[in-house]
Amino acid sequence: MSVWPTKQMKRSLGEKGFRQDNTHHEMFWLYVGGRRTSIRTRISHGAKEYNDSLLAMVAKQVRLRRADLDDLIECSLTGEDYLKLLTEQGHVKL
Repeated sequence: MSVWPTKQMKRSLGEKGFRQDNTHHEMFWLYVGGRRTSIRTRISHGAKEYNDSLLAMVAKQVRLRRADLDDLIECSLTGEDYLKLLTEQGHVKL
């Protein structure tokens, strides 16, 4: 079981090509080549940290396995590797 601080998740998503869109939720959209993709996740305003159940939802939204999301947040999965994975799975076209 792992828990991630919300601030660290936001920072890591930003480093991987996600941009924040502030509506009534904090939406993070993945941009590739300056264009917004359909891959997005929502981060709660009130949560200071995310537990396993919330992290599982985020992983599904960003098209990753739960363990790969940890790697994305820890930065052992680079933005380039993440895009390669998404391309191989057919979620993103370069």
